[in-house]
Amino acid sequence: MTDSAPDTIFAKILRGDIATEFLHEDEVCVAFNDVSPQAPVHILVIPRHPYCNVAEASAKDPALVGHLLAVCSKLARLNGLENGFRLITNQGAEGGQSVEHLHFHLLGGRQLNWPPG
Repeated sequence: MTDSAPDTIFAKILRGDIATEFLHEDEVCVAFNDVSPQAPVHILVIPRHPYCNVAEASAKDPALVGHLLAVCSKLARLNGLENGFRLITNQGAEGGQSVEHLHFHLLGGRQLNWPPG
């Protein structure tokens, strides 16, 4: 974390201020169940570095974005989502971003409809 990073709920989780059981943890990212699941499987994957969104992370550290996607795929396999899953990252107000810390939602375990919203 940098001193200029927003003090988001994810920053608090990464610092240990909010207790969370990690489903995955490495030097780059962590993953945990969403507290308000929108599907039977709803996991959040967040980088330890507080990039605001996927555009910022892609420009500054594209390998990190690839790592996050690989972790999402691994978690999908571990959670039996062989019939399909959805990955979502929101960016900006019009994209529905509510936490200014890059994160991917891994959703699955039921039929996911389109369009999403």
